[in-house]
Amino acid sequence: MDLKNKVAIITGSRRGIGKAIALALAKAGANVVVSDINLDDCNKVVEEIKAINGNALAVKADVSNPEDVSHMINLTTEKFGKVDILVNNAGIYMQKSLTDFTEQEFDRVLDINLKGVFLCSKAAVPEMIKQGKGKIINIASIAGQVGFANSSAYCASKGGIINMTRELALELGQYKINVNAIGPGVIETPMTKDLLEDKATKETLLANIPLNRIGKPEDIANAALFLASDNSDYITGITLFVDGGWLAH
Repeated sequence: MDLKNKVAIITGSRRGIGKAIALALAKAGANVVVSDINLDDCNKVVEEIKAINGNALAVKADVSNPEDVSHMINLTTEKFGKVDILVNNAGIYMQKSLTDFTEQEFDRVLDINLKGVFLCSKAAVPEMIKQGKGKIINIASIAGQVGFANSSAYCASKGGIINMTRELALELGQYKINVNAIGPGVIETPMTKDLLEDKATKETLLANIPLNRIGKPEDIANAALFLASDNSDYITGITLFVDGGWLAH
C-alpha cells in the first residue's frame, strides 16, 4: 500500500503499537510525525525511520493538553505543509478496583485515552478539510467491547472511543474524512510486559484466543496501514478488532 507524499501523525509512538504504526506508515512512503511525552524516545524512532530512508519529525506532546496538541499540528504543517492521516494511539492503563480508584486517577485515564482523541481530531480536521480528504484512526481495545476486572476507567475510555468513532464518521463524512478505529486484543508491548511474564496469567489469556498466540504490535500496524491507505476509502465508522478471535466467544 502506497502512502507516498502523505503526512501522518501518530500519537503515543515512542514505543509499542504506536512505534510499529509509525514504522509501517514510513515504510509505505508517508512523512511521519512521531509524537509522545518523551522527546528523546521519539527522536530514536525518527532515527530508525531515517535508517530505512523515511522522513520523520519528532514532537513532544501531551494529548490531554490543548496547547501541546495545537503545537503538534503547527509543527507538522510547518514541516510538511499538511495533515493527511491522524492515528490517535496515545493511551495509559491503570488497573485498580473501583473502591481504590481515586477521582484524579480516573480523570487522568479519560483525559489521555478519550479526551486526547477529541483534542487531536479537533485540531487535525481543519487541515484535512483543506486537503479535501483525510483519515483518522483511533486505537480502541477489546476492553471497549467487553469488561475486564479492575479496569473501569480503561474500559470506559475505550468504549467511548468506539462510539466517538461512529459519531465522527457521520459528522465528517461530508468532508471525505474517514474515521475508523482498531480494537487490539492482547498485544506484546511494554504496557503488557509484566502481565505476560506471569505464566499462569499468560495461559489464561491464551485460552481466550482462538488463534492461540499473543498479538504483536505489527499486527495492529498492518491494520492501521490498510485504514490509512486509499484501499479503505469506502470504509468509515467501524472498529476493526485485531484480537486473534477473542470477541468471537
